[in-house]
Amino acid sequence: MIYLKDYRKETVLAPLFKMLEATLELFVPLVVAAIIDVGIAGGDSGYIIRMVLILVLLGAVGLAFSVTAQYFSAKAAVGFVKKLRHVLFSHIQMLSYAELDMQGTSTLITRLTSDMNQVQTGVNMTLRLLLRSPFVVIGAMVMAFTVDTKAALVFAVDIPALAVVVFGIMFASIPLYRKVQSRLDGVLGLTRENLTGVRVLRAFCKEDEQIREFRQKNQSLTDTQKFVGRISALLNPVTYVIVNAAVIALIWVGALRVDMGALTQGSVVALYNYMAQILTELVKFAGLIITITRSIACGNRIQAVLETEPTVRDEAPAGYVGMSDVGNAENFGEREMAGTGSAARMHFEYADHQTGTGRTNAEDGDFAVEFCHASLRYPEASDEALTDISFSVKQGETIGIIGGTGSGKSSLVNLIPRFYDCSRGAVLINGRDVREYGLEELRSRIGVVPQKAVLFSGTIRENLQWGKRDAGEEEMIRALSTAQISEIVGKKENGLDSRVEQGGRNFSGGQRQRLTIARALIRRPEILILDDSSSALDFATDAALRKAIASLTPRPTLFLVSQRTSSIRHADQIVVLDDGQVAGIGSHGELLENCAVYREIYQSQFYGTEGEVSAV
Repeated sequence: MIYLKDYRKETVLAPLFKMLEATLELFVPLVVAAIIDVGIAGGDSGYIIRMVLILVLLGAVGLAFSVTAQYFSAKAAVGFVKKLRHVLFSHIQMLSYAELDMQGTSTLITRLTSDMNQVQTGVNMTLRLLLRSPFVVIGAMVMAFTVDTKAALVFAVDIPALAVVVFGIMFASIPLYRKVQSRLDGVLGLTRENLTGVRVLRAFCKEDEQIREFRQKNQSLTDTQKFVGRISALLNPVTYVIVNAAVIALIWVGALRVDMGALTQGSVVALYNYMAQILTELVKFAGLIITITRSIACGNRIQAVLETEPTVRDEAPAGYVGMSDVGNAENFGEREMAGTGSAARMHFEYADHQTGTGRTNAEDGDFAVEFCHASLRYPEASDEALTDISFSVKQGETIGIIGGTGSGKSSLVNLIPRFYDCSRGAVLINGRDVREYGLEELRSRIGVVPQKAVLFSGTIRENLQWGKRDAGEEEMIRALSTAQISEIVGKKENGLDSRVEQGGRNFSGGQRQRLTIARALIRRPEILILDDSSSALDFATDAALRKAIASLTPRPTLFLVSQRTSSIRHADQIVVLDDGQVAGIGSHGELLENCAVYREIYQSQFYGTEGEVSAV
């Protein structure tokens, strides 16, 4: 509730005005009793008119108080959720790929939408009714005892029975509402998956299968909602039975008291009205508690996301000893004593896979990027995705990364911009551990083009400005030209201001890939990572793209992840991965001769079983 601190005035005034309204409401039965006992009994029409005007005045003032309370509660609730949504969205932006993978996109969307709406409703209702309903119940009972003590004893029996029913149903409903929200997540997740993959579904004729799966999840959600609805539906009939029984008892006792002359007819009506007020407020309060319970459950789900600590931070993790600190140690034994973190314990000497000789960082300090025994284990994974990766890259070199599906190619390059952090070992840029850089400083040096080409709704110009906000038109045209798409953009009626629909769906796959490459190039990065981002390009365009990037001045250090040996065969070095480990490092010719994994990949793409050149 820290985000309500800017709405202290509203959180005080909203319940205050509701209490004032409730106070006026408690006097209404007494005025009605006076009209019956004095005005009607005495035939005094003037008195009746005056009392009716008092009732109208009480109603008008009460309405003004109610509207004022609603204004302040709505203002506080909307402002609170606005801040909370902003904080949650900002926190999500800070989460690393590891946390985003664990949370899931559909879950995070539910937190930002449905859960936020439930929290807003809960805050609004709490400010208006949490104090009002108990106040009216207690106040009506007190007023009933002021009217007639013996007749009001009916209230003393009825109220506890009502409370047992109301709170019993409430506590039975709480865990079921949590289950409803969980199953709603499942329905939303399946819906999102189907909408984003609709083309694939239709290509494989899976519509009926997905409809059946959706029906099952939807039915499960519906059944849970019906069950909790049936329990909640018991509230009104059971409470009405108890209240009507109490009304019968009240009228019976009241009639006896009237016959005895101890109670007036107007007083009996007043007691009945107080009973009706108590019933109304208890039903309201039960609904309020269920709403609050639901909003608390949603709030806890939001809190769980906010309490998720990002594993990738701007500052070095606790216990971490950076390369600059460890590097001052004279030998490896001293480095182990320099700190307790895994980076402090690692051995920074690695094998040069091209020459077979051992080298240390101190012997060659002009590397742009170094992997030093880098390993990566994803959260809750039993095995490492990458194990003991060591190689170095000089400034301006092109490094090809190749391997089978699931071999760890994307995981490897994702360590460079710290989308994930090494679980063991380190990645260095210009001799400095990437964990010693601020995230903005680090990522401003790197251009990343992911496997899935992502464009945002807007214009081509606006998408390119994601790479460099103040980029001029000349820079944009140069980047588009390098990415081999300037001609296509030039043919569009509005050129750089041509519209890009959400996800870039009005562009082909190859065009989207080239636009995302242009977006990365426009910032003139020191390190450029192309993660299988030319898979939709034909061989000629792919070759022209690589040639254009190689001709850039200054030339970026290029990490080229690809499934095609044709795309990486001219790289300065090629790193071959197999099940998260380095199977070989070298040039195309060296790997064909010395690396069985690379040779198998190459032959599967270029040669048939009888040595014929394949069409692949």
